[in-house]
Amino acid sequence: MEIRSFEDYQKAYNHSVEAPEEFWSNVARSFEWHKPAETILEWDFHKPEVRWFSGAQLNITENCLDRHLATRAEQTAIIWEPNDPQEAAQHISYQQLHSKVCKFANVLKQNGAEKGDRICIYMPMVPELAIAVLACARIGAIHSVVFAGFSSSALADRINDAKCKLVLTSDGSFRGSKVIDLKSIVDEGLQHCDCVEKVIVLARTHESIKMHPGRDLWWHEELAKAADDCAATVMEAEDMLFILYTSGSTGKPKGMVHTCGGYMVYTTYTFQTAFQYEPGDVYWCTADIGWITGHSYIVYGPLAAGATTVMFEGVPSYPDMGRFWEVVAKHKINIFYTAPTAIRALEKADISFVERHDLSSLKTLGTVGEPINEEAWHWYDENIGKGNCPIIDTWWQTETGGIMITPIAGITPLKPAFATLPLPGVQLALMDEQGQELTGDNIEGRLSIKFPWPSMARTIYGNHQRFKETYFSAYPGYYFTGDGCKRDADGYHRITGRVDDVIIVSGHNLGTAEIESAIDEHHKVVETAVVGYPHDIKGNAIYAYVIGKDDLGDEDQLRTEILRLVSDTIGPIAKPEKIQFVSGLPKTRSGKIMRRILRKIASGEIENLGDTSTLLDPAVVHSIQQGAL
Repeated sequence: MEIRSFEDYQKAYNHSVEAPEEFWSNVARSFEWHKPAETILEWDFHKPEVRWFSGAQLNITENCLDRHLATRAEQTAIIWEPNDPQEAAQHISYQQLHSKVCKFANVLKQNGAEKGDRICIYMPMVPELAIAVLACARIGAIHSVVFAGFSSSALADRINDAKCKLVLTSDGSFRGSKVIDLKSIVDEGLQHCDCVEKVIVLARTHESIKMHPGRDLWWHEELAKAADDCAATVMEAEDMLFILYTSGSTGKPKGMVHTCGGYMVYTTYTFQTAFQYEPGDVYWCTADIGWITGHSYIVYGPLAAGATTVMFEGVPSYPDMGRFWEVVAKHKINIFYTAPTAIRALEKADISFVERHDLSSLKTLGTVGEPINEEAWHWYDENIGKGNCPIIDTWWQTETGGIMITPIAGITPLKPAFATLPLPGVQLALMDEQGQELTGDNIEGRLSIKFPWPSMARTIYGNHQRFKETYFSAYPGYYFTGDGCKRDADGYHRITGRVDDVIIVSGHNLGTAEIESAIDEHHKVVETAVVGYPHDIKGNAIYAYVIGKDDLGDEDQLRTEILRLVSDTIGPIAKPEKIQFVSGLPKTRSGKIMRRILRKIASGEIENLGDTSTLLDPAVVHSIQQGAL
């Protein structure tokens, strides 16, 4: 059933809990299947094993492309906005996208790719990236997209783990004012890989690169040999669709495995439901396809729903801090989905960067990647949404495949910094440290899920035991997310941060996200990262790294005000022992703060900080070291 009111949501949610197989069977009917499911769900979280739509056969690209050709062949499927605003945007129709995907699928087949082969994709945010992803799925090959900001060693690790047969890349990429030589990174990585047979290279930057005879091929030359008709390979619902690597807190990255049928059903349903997408809407998710957000909510969910989805090659600060808002105005974006990290950076910029652009087309805003603090939420609401756009603060993970907790746009009553309520089909459980499920409201525990949903990861590629130990051993019979969560008196959920980012101070468990959110409320604060460090009396104390606005004034006075704010918001126990004002934080290229580095500096381990090569700006670390208290 479509959800058009809060009462509809409650009915749908209750149906999904009371009769989950019937609920998801009904949702699945809106897709095209070669063969219907024999069994909707089989599961055992103790093994753990989950199977959705067993016996069903499909190809996800027929649902993303072919089925739309009768009714929306000329509708724009993808709007591509390049890094340089002087370069023309591309509008690719469903008919054109279908042809391009089929053509490149034939290129893959010409170069030995078969059903079940793993193909690594290491590319910038250009249309060919989305085309390559879909072309893999078209022929039943398993794509492993690696974000094109990772180092050669990180790339090699992922290629070797999945034993990839082909690598798809480009000569280089544009990122703001920089030109990045992707091909040399691939070449360096492949010195440590013996499984790759061919490398297909897209000409994007047209810089001079080295091509290895017999291995490296030009994308455009291969396309010239290929037909644009390619029948879709019929897949079982539980066949592998893709592997996507997520960082492990320990050990090597984990290759999360997602399968064809359940992933398609869930990402499409959640895209349509959470954003309340209507035909004709222009939707922009600012993520990179190298992350799960890009997989689920740039490519598969929107295209299966017949939407117009925007891909952006650039960064929010180039050529100036108004670029996001320029793109919104240019393409008359209706739905805008971005990360709190980006919002806080844009909040720091002069408001004139927002005011010079017409944002009146916007009707829904979203956030993803981390909990959004209240100050950023209000800035986003007032300055971007003009108080008229619901903000859907979505919580989910690479492992979940799709959005799990979120307000439904225009339907769920909002509460700043709360992810609010689970979507239909998502059965949450807050656990205490003894492994007991907490009941009722006004509680805080460890966020777990007690019933399967269609898009959940099925395993870690090549290591099911690690999958079991990581996600199903903390609370047997439950999937453990690794996050802490509060449920308030209204039954709304607020994510309090990773449990491994919980600091135990004098026996009290304090979530770093909650402390950061409190500090961020100060009008002179832009962004905060909080870590714990050893303390002789308390066990651990709190160290806050704070990015302030340009004019901090009296730093000691500001520290006093921040301490009072934290004390008033959370309690005296949560006050930082130390507050260091910094110009930036050590972030990966995806915007994730490397707290490991901050913990070491806070603990006085200034020298041995480990690998900093994946940082967006390694110089930030030196600056923090110099100013360490």
